[in-house]
Amino acid sequence: MRYKDLSGKELIHADLGKRLGVLGQTDIEINEQTGKIEKVIIQDYTLLGSKKGTKEQSIPWHEIDVIGEDMIIIRKEE
Repeated sequence: MRYKDLSGKELIHADLGKRLGVLGQTDIEINEQTGKIEKVIIQDYTLLGSKKGTKEQSIPWHEIDVIGEDMIIIRKEE
């Protein structure tokens, strides 16, 4: 799967039923040695695409449970 295939999918927290953001309005952190995605960093943007502030949320890649057609389901570890 390519990043462009992930772009535009909604990130949903499975346990809370809460929308976390849209992939494409996010950054990804990649391990330079392995080339694997380490985490997804969700920025806080307005509807027009400008950044609201410095608030961001980080989701480790291993917490992604399912990548569906329209959304990505996240299960946070306790």
